[in-house]
Amino acid sequence: QVQLVESGGGLVQPGESLRLSCAASGRIYSTVAMGWYRQVPGKQRDKVAAITTDGTTNYADSVKGRFAISRDNAKNTVYLQMNSLKPEDTAVYYCYAESSLGNRDWGLGTLVTVSS
Repeated sequence: QVQLVESGGGLVQPGESLRLSCAASGRIYSTVAMGWYRQVPGKQRDKVAAITTDGTTNYADSVKGRFAISRDNAKNTVYLQMNSLKPEDTAVYYCYAESSLGNRDWGLGTLVTVSS
């Protein structure tokens, strides 16, 4: 099992930026991909971005060109740089780690609020 702790959420105005961090510990060696989902109360959890161990990334269409996912293997940390934030980006952001068997571990989430 992998333990994940997210940080970096907060309240920002439209157009501003935030960087989320996800620190991983535990059975990190079994991880083949990490990424971020987000969820608005009452709605399903949607994929935002992911990065594999070889650095391949993919993004939801709604965040392409604005968000960037990266990882620091020495720190066992994944980042989500969010630029040009919009009110519709408001959500709880969850970090996940996926094993080679397809199992996923999740963090507890960090709240991002974009409002003027």
